[in-house]
Amino acid sequence: MISSLKQPASFSHGSHFITSRTNLVTPGCLPVLPSLRLPRISAVSLSKPLHIGAPPIERKRKELSTSIGCSAYEAGRSEPVADARSESARKIKIGIYFATWWSLNVVFNIYNKKVLNAYPYPWLTSTLSLAAGSLIMLVSWALRIAETPKTDLEFWKSLFPVAVAHTIGHVAATVSMSKVAVSFTHIIKSGEPAFSVLVSRFILGETFPPTVYLSLIPIIGGCGLSALTELNFNMIGFMGAMISNLAFVFRNIFSKKGMKGKSVSGMNYYACLSMLSLVILTPFAIAVEGPQMWAAGFQQALSDIGPQIVWWMAAQSVFYHLYNQVSYMSLDEISPLTFSIGNTMKRISVIVSSIIIFQTPVQPVNALGAAIAVLGTFLYSQAKK
Repeated sequence: MISSLKQPASFSHGSHFITSRTNLVTPGCLPVLPSLRLPRISAVSLSKPLHIGAPPIERKRKELSTSIGCSAYEAGRSEPVADARSESARKIKIGIYFATWWSLNVVFNIYNKKVLNAYPYPWLTSTLSLAAGSLIMLVSWALRIAETPKTDLEFWKSLFPVAVAHTIGHVAATVSMSKVAVSFTHIIKSGEPAFSVLVSRFILGETFPPTVYLSLIPIIGGCGLSALTELNFNMIGFMGAMISNLAFVFRNIFSKKGMKGKSVSGMNYYACLSMLSLVILTPFAIAVEGPQMWAAGFQQALSDIGPQIVWWMAAQSVFYHLYNQVSYMSLDEISPLTFSIGNTMKRISVIVSSIIIFQTPVQPVNALGAAIAVLGTFLYSQAKK
Protein backbone atom coordinates (compact mmCIF):
# COMPACT_ATOMS: atom_id res chain seq x y z
CA MET A 1 0.00 0.00 0.00
CA ILE A 2 2.83 2.38 0.87
CA SER A 3 4.78 1.54 -2.29
CA SER A 4 1.70 2.11 -4.43
CA LEU A 5 1.33 5.63 -3.00
CA LYS A 6 4.97 6.50 -3.72
CA GLN A 7 4.73 5.84 -7.45
CA PRO A 8 2.15 8.56 -8.21
CA ALA A 9 4.19 11.00 -6.12
CA SER A 10 7.34 10.28 -8.15
CA PHE A 11 5.39 10.56 -11.42
CA SER A 12 3.97 13.88 -10.25
CA HIS A 13 7.45 15.16 -9.44
CA GLY A 14 8.78 13.89 -12.73
CA SER A 15 6.07 15.73 -14.68
CA HIS A 16 6.74 18.92 -12.74
CA PHE A 17 10.48 18.64 -13.46
CA ILE A 18 9.91 18.22 -17.21
CA THR A 19 7.56 21.20 -17.29
CA SER A 20 10.01 23.31 -15.35
CA ARG A 21 12.92 22.34 -17.63
CA THR A 22 10.89 23.33 -20.67
CA ASN A 23 10.28 26.75 -19.18
CA LEU A 24 13.97 27.10 -18.37
CA VAL A 25 15.04 27.04 -22.05
CA THR A 26 14.10 30.60 -22.85
CA PRO A 27 15.73 33.09 -25.22
CA GLY A 28 16.66 35.41 -22.38
CA CYS A 29 18.07 32.62 -20.19
CA LEU A 30 16.06 33.94 -17.19
CA PRO A 31 16.93 32.52 -13.77
CA VAL A 32 14.50 30.00 -12.26
CA LEU A 33 12.07 31.30 -9.68
CA PRO A 34 13.25 30.62 -6.12
CA SER A 35 9.96 28.90 -5.28
CA LEU A 36 10.75 25.92 -7.54
CA ARG A 37 12.26 22.91 -5.78
CA LEU A 38 13.98 20.45 -8.07
CA PRO A 39 15.45 17.19 -6.80
CA ARG A 40 18.83 15.80 -7.77
CA ILE A 41 18.49 13.95 -11.07
CA SER A 42 20.88 11.19 -11.93
CA ALA A 43 20.92 7.91 -13.82
CA VAL A 44 20.30 6.05 -10.54
CA SER A 45 17.58 8.31 -9.20
CA LEU A 46 15.57 8.03 -12.41
CA SER A 47 15.21 4.31 -11.81
CA LYS A 48 13.95 4.84 -8.25
CA PRO A 49 10.90 6.65 -6.86
CA LEU A 50 11.47 10.33 -6.11
CA HIS A 51 10.53 11.58 -2.67
CA ILE A 52 8.63 14.78 -2.07
CA GLY A 53 10.98 15.77 0.69
CA ALA A 54 14.22 15.52 -1.36
CA PRO A 55 16.62 18.43 -0.54
CA PRO A 56 16.97 21.07 -3.32
CA ILE A 57 20.39 21.97 -4.81
CA GLU A 58 20.14 25.55 -5.99
CA ARG A 59 23.64 25.83 -7.51
CA LYS A 60 23.24 22.75 -9.71
CA ARG A 61 19.80 23.85 -10.80
CA LYS A 62 21.05 27.32 -11.88
CA GLU A 63 24.09 25.89 -13.65
CA LEU A 64 21.88 23.38 -15.45
CA SER A 65 19.34 26.02 -16.49
CA THR A 66 21.99 28.47 -17.69
CA SER A 67 24.16 26.02 -19.61
CA ILE A 68 21.37 24.07 -21.29
CA GLY A 69 19.04 27.01 -21.87
CA CYS A 70 21.63 29.37 -23.35
CA SER A 71 23.33 26.67 -25.35
CA ALA A 72 20.08 25.61 -26.94
CA TYR A 73 19.27 29.16 -27.90
CA GLU A 74 22.72 30.08 -29.26
CA ALA A 75 23.08 26.79 -31.11
CA GLY A 76 19.89 27.49 -33.01
CA ARG A 77 21.14 30.92 -34.16
CA SER A 78 24.89 30.35 -34.69
CA GLU A 79 24.74 29.57 -38.40
CA PRO A 80 22.38 32.42 -39.46
CA VAL A 81 24.34 34.95 -37.38
CA ALA A 82 27.65 33.77 -38.83
CA ASP A 83 26.28 33.85 -42.38
CA ALA A 84 24.88 37.37 -41.91
CA ARG A 85 28.14 38.64 -40.49
CA SER A 86 30.13 37.00 -43.27
CA GLU A 87 27.93 38.56 -45.96
CA SER A 88 28.12 42.00 -44.31
CA ALA A 89 31.91 41.76 -44.09
CA ARG A 90 32.07 40.79 -47.75
CA LYS A 91 29.95 43.78 -48.81
CA ILE A 92 32.10 46.15 -46.75
CA LYS A 93 35.24 44.63 -48.27
CA ILE A 94 33.94 45.10 -51.82
CA GLY A 95 32.86 48.66 -50.97
CA ILE A 96 36.36 49.52 -49.74
CA TYR A 97 37.87 47.97 -52.85
CA PHE A 98 35.59 50.00 -55.12
CA ALA A 99 36.21 53.31 -53.30
CA THR A 100 39.99 52.78 -53.35
CA TRP A 101 39.90 51.68 -56.97
CA TRP A 102 37.98 54.78 -58.08
CA SER A 103 40.14 57.20 -56.05
CA LEU A 104 43.40 55.79 -57.40
CA ASN A 105 41.99 55.88 -60.92
CA VAL A 106 41.19 59.59 -60.63
CA VAL A 107 44.77 60.36 -59.53
CA PHE A 108 46.20 58.22 -62.33
CA ASN A 109 44.12 59.96 -65.02
CA ILE A 110 45.22 63.39 -63.83
CA TYR A 111 48.93 62.56 -63.94
CA ASN A 112 48.56 60.53 -67.12
CA LYS A 113 47.01 63.48 -68.96
CA LYS A 114 49.70 65.84 -67.63
CA VAL A 115 52.40 63.53 -68.98
CA LEU A 116 50.72 63.11 -72.36
CA ASN A 117 50.25 66.87 -72.74
CA ALA A 118 53.97 67.48 -72.20
CA TYR A 119 55.31 64.21 -73.60
CA PRO A 120 52.93 62.84 -76.32
CA TYR A 121 54.33 59.33 -76.62
CA PRO A 122 51.51 56.98 -75.54
CA TRP A 123 53.32 53.76 -76.44
CA LEU A 124 56.25 54.55 -74.16
CA THR A 125 53.93 55.89 -71.46
CA SER A 126 51.97 52.62 -71.55
CA THR A 127 55.20 50.60 -71.36
CA LEU A 128 56.43 52.55 -68.35
CA SER A 129 53.16 51.89 -66.52
CA LEU A 130 53.54 48.13 -66.95
CA ALA A 131 57.25 48.26 -66.08
CA ALA A 132 56.58 50.13 -62.84
CA GLY A 133 53.96 47.59 -61.77
CA SER A 134 56.23 44.67 -62.59
CA LEU A 135 59.07 46.20 -60.60
CA ILE A 136 56.83 46.91 -57.60
CA MET A 137 55.67 43.30 -57.44
CA LEU A 138 59.13 41.81 -57.95
CA VAL A 139 60.41 43.85 -55.02
CA SER A 140 57.36 42.86 -52.94
CA TRP A 141 58.02 39.19 -53.61
CA ALA A 142 61.74 39.52 -52.88
CA LEU A 143 61.09 41.26 -49.55
CA ARG A 144 58.22 38.85 -48.76
CA ILE A 145 55.77 41.74 -48.49
CA ALA A 146 53.52 39.75 -50.78
CA GLU A 147 53.40 35.99 -51.13
CA THR A 148 55.16 34.74 -54.26
CA PRO A 149 52.61 33.05 -56.54
CA LYS A 150 53.00 29.40 -57.47
CA THR A 151 52.61 29.20 -61.22
CA ASP A 152 53.15 26.60 -63.92
CA LEU A 153 53.14 26.47 -67.70
CA GLU A 154 49.38 25.97 -67.86
CA PHE A 155 48.84 29.14 -65.84
CA TRP A 156 50.92 31.24 -68.24
CA LYS A 157 49.12 29.69 -71.21
CA SER A 158 45.73 30.66 -69.80
CA LEU A 159 47.09 34.13 -68.95
CA PHE A 160 48.37 34.86 -72.45
CA PRO A 161 45.03 35.83 -74.09
CA VAL A 162 44.27 37.99 -71.07
CA ALA A 163 47.61 39.75 -71.46
CA VAL A 164 47.03 40.36 -75.17
CA ALA A 165 43.60 41.92 -74.49
CA HIS A 166 45.00 43.94 -71.59
CA THR A 167 47.87 45.27 -73.69
CA ILE A 168 45.58 46.34 -76.54
CA GLY A 169 43.09 47.99 -74.19
CA HIS A 170 45.80 49.79 -72.22
CA VAL A 171 47.59 51.21 -75.27
CA ALA A 172 44.33 52.15 -77.02
CA ALA A 173 43.09 54.08 -73.98
CA THR A 174 46.42 55.90 -73.63
CA VAL A 175 46.42 56.81 -77.34
CA SER A 176 42.87 58.13 -76.94
CA MET A 177 43.79 60.33 -73.99
CA SER A 178 46.79 61.70 -75.87
CA LYS A 179 44.44 63.01 -78.59
CA VAL A 180 41.29 64.14 -76.75
CA ALA A 181 40.19 65.35 -73.32
CA VAL A 182 40.11 62.86 -70.45
CA SER A 183 36.40 63.50 -69.98
CA PHE A 184 35.62 62.63 -73.61
CA THR A 185 37.64 59.41 -73.47
CA HIS A 186 35.77 58.28 -70.36
CA ILE A 187 32.39 59.25 -71.75
CA ILE A 188 33.03 56.96 -74.71
CA LYS A 189 34.43 54.28 -72.43
CA SER A 190 31.25 54.39 -70.36
CA GLY A 191 29.74 52.36 -73.20
CA GLU A 192 31.67 49.31 -72.01
CA PRO A 193 28.53 47.52 -70.69
CA ALA A 194 27.10 47.60 -74.22
CA PHE A 195 30.21 45.86 -75.52
CA SER A 196 30.04 43.40 -72.62
CA VAL A 197 26.45 42.42 -73.43
CA LEU A 198 27.08 42.14 -77.16
CA VAL A 199 30.19 40.01 -76.68
CA SER A 200 28.46 37.80 -74.13
CA ARG A 201 25.44 37.38 -76.40
CA PHE A 202 27.01 36.74 -79.81
CA ILE A 203 30.31 35.12 -78.83
CA LEU A 204 29.63 33.39 -75.51
CA GLY A 205 26.00 32.59 -76.32
CA GLU A 206 24.56 34.12 -73.13
CA THR A 207 21.02 35.50 -73.13
CA PHE A 208 19.66 38.48 -71.21
CA PRO A 209 16.18 39.75 -70.36
CA PRO A 210 14.68 42.47 -72.62
CA THR A 211 15.26 45.13 -69.94
CA VAL A 212 19.02 44.67 -70.28
CA TYR A 213 18.91 45.29 -74.01
CA LEU A 214 16.64 48.31 -73.53
CA SER A 215 19.09 49.81 -71.02
CA LEU A 216 21.75 49.84 -73.74
CA ILE A 217 19.80 52.42 -75.76
CA PRO A 218 20.53 55.39 -73.46
CA ILE A 219 24.14 54.21 -73.03
CA ILE A 220 24.81 54.15 -76.76
CA GLY A 221 22.68 57.24 -77.40
CA GLY A 222 24.38 59.27 -74.67
CA CYS A 223 27.86 58.34 -75.87
CA GLY A 224 26.90 59.21 -79.44
CA LEU A 225 25.44 62.58 -78.42
CA SER A 226 28.60 63.45 -76.50
CA ALA A 227 30.79 62.48 -79.43
CA LEU A 228 28.80 64.59 -81.91
CA THR A 229 28.93 67.67 -79.69
CA GLU A 230 32.55 67.32 -78.50
CA LEU A 231 34.43 70.55 -79.19
CA ASN A 232 37.81 68.82 -79.53
CA PHE A 233 36.66 65.71 -81.40
CA ASN A 234 39.42 63.55 -82.84
CA MET A 235 38.81 60.32 -84.76
CA ILE A 236 41.95 58.63 -83.42
CA GLY A 237 40.93 59.50 -79.88
CA PHE A 238 37.39 58.24 -80.48
CA MET A 239 38.50 54.94 -82.07
CA GLY A 240 41.09 54.41 -79.36
CA ALA A 241 38.39 54.58 -76.68
CA MET A 242 36.13 52.22 -78.65
CA ILE A 243 38.92 49.66 -79.17
CA SER A 244 39.80 49.92 -75.48
CA ASN A 245 36.19 49.11 -74.56
CA LEU A 246 36.16 45.95 -76.63
CA ALA A 247 39.60 44.80 -75.47
CA PHE A 248 38.84 45.30 -71.78
CA VAL A 249 35.58 43.34 -72.05
CA PHE A 250 37.54 40.38 -73.40
CA ARG A 251 40.17 40.91 -70.72
CA ASN A 252 37.57 40.77 -67.95
CA ILE A 253 35.93 37.64 -69.36
CA PHE A 254 39.24 35.85 -69.89
CA SER A 255 40.43 36.95 -66.45
CA LYS A 256 37.43 35.51 -64.66
CA LYS A 257 37.80 32.22 -66.50
CA GLY A 258 41.54 32.15 -65.92
CA MET A 259 41.18 32.80 -62.19
CA LYS A 260 38.77 29.90 -61.67
CA GLY A 261 40.48 26.97 -59.98
CA LYS A 262 43.76 28.89 -59.65
CA SER A 263 45.58 29.45 -56.39
CA VAL A 264 46.89 32.84 -57.57
CA SER A 265 45.10 35.72 -55.85
CA GLY A 266 43.80 38.78 -57.66
CA MET A 267 46.80 40.91 -56.63
CA ASN A 268 49.38 38.39 -57.86
CA TYR A 269 47.27 37.59 -60.89
CA TYR A 270 47.46 41.18 -62.04
CA ALA A 271 51.20 41.27 -61.26
CA CYS A 272 51.78 38.30 -63.57
CA LEU A 273 49.49 39.93 -66.13
CA SER A 274 51.57 43.14 -66.05
CA MET A 275 54.80 41.25 -66.58
CA LEU A 276 53.46 39.27 -69.51
CA SER A 277 51.88 42.39 -71.04
CA LEU A 278 55.20 44.20 -70.67
CA VAL A 279 56.93 41.45 -72.65
CA ILE A 280 54.27 41.69 -75.36
CA LEU A 281 54.19 45.50 -75.55
CA THR A 282 57.89 46.42 -75.43
CA PRO A 283 58.87 45.36 -78.98
CA PHE A 284 55.79 47.08 -80.44
CA ALA A 285 56.52 50.30 -78.54
CA ILE A 286 60.08 50.32 -79.87
CA ALA A 287 58.86 49.67 -83.42
CA VAL A 288 56.14 52.36 -83.38
CA GLU A 289 57.99 55.18 -81.58
CA GLY A 290 61.57 54.16 -80.88
CA PRO A 291 64.36 55.41 -78.60
CA GLN A 292 65.31 58.36 -80.84
CA MET A 293 61.82 59.86 -80.67
CA TRP A 294 61.67 59.22 -76.94
CA ALA A 295 64.99 60.97 -76.27
CA ALA A 296 64.11 64.01 -78.41
CA GLY A 297 60.67 64.29 -76.81
CA PHE A 298 62.11 64.01 -73.31
CA GLN A 299 64.55 66.85 -73.94
CA GLN A 300 61.70 69.00 -75.18
CA ALA A 301 59.58 68.13 -72.13
CA LEU A 302 62.47 69.01 -69.79
CA SER A 303 62.84 72.42 -71.42
CA ASP A 304 59.09 73.08 -71.27
CA ILE A 305 58.17 71.59 -67.88
CA GLY A 306 61.47 71.04 -66.11
CA PRO A 307 62.45 68.09 -63.88
CA GLN A 308 58.83 67.91 -62.73
CA ILE A 309 58.08 65.79 -65.80
CA VAL A 310 60.04 62.94 -64.21
CA TRP A 311 57.79 63.02 -61.12
CA TRP A 312 54.69 63.07 -63.31
CA MET A 313 55.86 60.03 -65.28
CA ALA A 314 56.69 58.13 -62.10
CA ALA A 315 53.37 59.03 -60.47
CA GLN A 316 51.23 58.01 -63.43
CA SER A 317 53.11 54.70 -63.69
CA VAL A 318 52.77 53.82 -60.01
CA PHE A 319 49.12 54.87 -59.70
CA TYR A 320 48.25 52.94 -62.84
CA HIS A 321 49.52 49.75 -61.25
CA LEU A 322 47.87 50.44 -57.89
CA TYR A 323 44.39 51.13 -59.24
CA ASN A 324 44.50 48.08 -61.53
CA GLN A 325 45.79 45.92 -58.70
CA VAL A 326 42.88 46.91 -56.48
CA SER A 327 40.43 46.38 -59.34
CA TYR A 328 41.68 42.81 -59.76
CA MET A 329 41.29 42.25 -56.04
CA SER A 330 37.67 43.28 -56.59
CA LEU A 331 37.36 40.87 -59.51
CA ASP A 332 38.07 38.05 -57.06
CA GLU A 333 34.71 38.81 -55.42
CA ILE A 334 32.42 39.78 -58.33
CA SER A 335 31.37 38.76 -61.84
CA PRO A 336 32.81 40.25 -65.06
CA LEU A 337 29.56 42.13 -65.76
CA THR A 338 29.51 43.63 -62.25
CA PHE A 339 33.15 44.54 -62.76
CA SER A 340 32.19 46.37 -65.96
CA ILE A 341 29.44 48.23 -64.09
CA GLY A 342 31.88 49.32 -61.38
CA ASN A 343 34.37 50.29 -64.05
CA THR A 344 31.72 52.47 -65.68
CA MET A 345 30.43 54.11 -62.49
CA LYS A 346 33.97 55.18 -61.55
CA ARG A 347 34.01 57.29 -64.71
CA ILE A 348 31.62 59.79 -63.14
CA SER A 349 34.30 60.85 -60.67
CA VAL A 350 36.98 60.81 -63.38
CA ILE A 351 34.88 62.93 -65.79
CA VAL A 352 33.95 65.51 -63.16
CA SER A 353 37.45 65.79 -61.66
CA SER A 354 39.16 66.09 -65.05
CA ILE A 355 36.76 68.81 -66.20
CA ILE A 356 37.48 70.80 -63.02
CA ILE A 357 41.25 70.32 -62.99
CA PHE A 358 41.92 70.78 -66.71
CA GLN A 359 39.08 73.33 -67.13
CA THR A 360 37.75 71.42 -70.13
CA PRO A 361 35.06 73.41 -72.00
CA VAL A 362 31.81 71.46 -71.99
CA GLN A 363 28.70 72.37 -73.94
CA PRO A 364 25.28 71.76 -72.34
CA VAL A 365 24.43 69.20 -75.03
CA ASN A 366 27.70 67.39 -74.36
CA ALA A 367 26.97 67.28 -70.63
CA LEU A 368 23.46 66.01 -71.39
CA GLY A 369 24.90 63.17 -73.47
CA ALA A 370 27.24 62.19 -70.64
CA ALA A 371 24.36 62.25 -68.14
CA ILE A 372 22.20 60.06 -70.42
CA ALA A 373 25.04 57.55 -70.82
CA VAL A 374 25.57 57.36 -67.06
CA LEU A 375 21.80 56.98 -66.50
CA GLY A 376 21.79 54.14 -69.00
CA THR A 377 24.57 52.47 -67.05
CA PHE A 378 22.50 52.75 -63.86
CA LEU A 379 19.47 51.25 -65.60
CA TYR A 380 21.67 48.49 -66.93
CA SER A 381 22.92 47.65 -63.45
CA GLN A 382 19.33 47.51 -62.18
CA ALA A 383 18.22 45.29 -65.07
CA LYS A 384 21.05 42.88 -64.34
CA LYS A 385 19.87 42.25 -60.77
